[in-house]
Amino acid sequence: MKLRSWLSTCSSATSISTADDAVSPPSQTTLNFLFSDTSSASPSSQDTGSSSLQSNLSLQTLPSVPSLQKLSPDQTLTLSLSSLSQHHLLASLKPRSRHVTALALHHNLLYAASGNEINVFDANSYALVDTFNGKDSSSGSVKSVTFCNGKVLTAHQDCKIRVWKLLETKRHKLVATLPTVTDYFRHLIFPKNHVKIRRHRKRLWIEHHDAVSGLAVANNLICSVSWDKCLKIWSVPDFRCVQSIKAHDDAINAVVVSIDGTIYTASADRRIKVWGRPPGERKYALIATLEKHKSAVNELAVNGDGTALFSGACDRSILVWEREDSANNMVVTGALRGHTKAILCLINVSDLLFSGSTDRTVRIWRRGSDGRFCCLTVTDVHEMPVRALTAVTEGGSPGGGAAGAVKVFSGSFDGDIKVWKGFVSGLSS
Repeated sequence: MKLRSWLSTCSSATSISTADDAVSPPSQTTLNFLFSDTSSASPSSQDTGSSSLQSNLSLQTLPSVPSLQKLSPDQTLTLSLSSLSQHHLLASLKPRSRHVTALALHHNLLYAASGNEINVFDANSYALVDTFNGKDSSSGSVKSVTFCNGKVLTAHQDCKIRVWKLLETKRHKLVATLPTVTDYFRHLIFPKNHVKIRRHRKRLWIEHHDAVSGLAVANNLICSVSWDKCLKIWSVPDFRCVQSIKAHDDAINAVVVSIDGTIYTASADRRIKVWGRPPGERKYALIATLEKHKSAVNELAVNGDGTALFSGACDRSILVWEREDSANNMVVTGALRGHTKAILCLINVSDLLFSGSTDRTVRIWRRGSDGRFCCLTVTDVHEMPVRALTAVTEGGSPGGGAAGAVKVFSGSFDGDIKVWKGFVSGLSS
């Protein structure tokens, strides 16, 4: 396992990309190029990159966005990972199918989507607890895993959302498929509920008609997005579809919901859209459109209090959006640069931001008291693009001083799930 120190990462410029590594904005029909790995920069070239930020191609793609990275390390942001390869690489898990596409943690269980099946591991012992949906190959690959009221929700290539119940035996039982049969027949008899999706073909408005690419849960509502360009809202616990919105002009790749119920969607059309409920209304409506990326936006993450949004795209940069003091709108405040290829996954845990990329690396970012970010570490433990991340913090003290541990799970198209741990001073649990 190769580890680049946080000191060299913060004090030197990010790696240089070559001209033939430039990424053109994808359409819905060309998204597969994101996952190719034919022109990765070698580790040695990444380790020795020392040119200025202005020479980085990710900067050239967004020249109007200032960098938020520190150019000198802050002694309060220390990551003790010097012996990671010997002591802190905890495990390497190998699901039966290749290509890990989603990871999620819930009640000390790690859910890993690989192909059409979901493998469940004990997050402490790393033992395989259960494997489900493996027999249903017609469902296609699993795109997202999330949780709601004790149920496990999975998004699938076959346009469906499946709901699973964890039994006392630690096995998972399918309890519903969205849209439910009841909801389907409730809408079937009325012609107005049938919408045209392409020439000579109609579907009910409650149905997705392309792969369901993302799920998010908040305020007893389930949000689903799809490559069919639609955002759908589902009520809990009856799992009825209560709203469908044609949200974007191209495939939607990600959805997150902040603590106040605001929904953010990201698309291959290069836009991020913000959705909320106007005062006195029950339906969601468009609040704002965030446009700064120059290529498809692949992933979103929001911090704990909903004041900051992070977006990762094919332009290799992570944009930081924050609320204006004078309004409730999000504005871009800067960019985090360093990845040499498309950003495929982002998560925010405590005050840490984790990013995974087609360049096969995982970066951990942390914000200092001055508002600028430091890249604490860069790891390249995988042989193929990093598609999924999840993490959990253990211990630490909010006021600083004591070191808290962070356990990271990273999944890749090489079929491996790497489990590794580090210690960060002043980490709140």
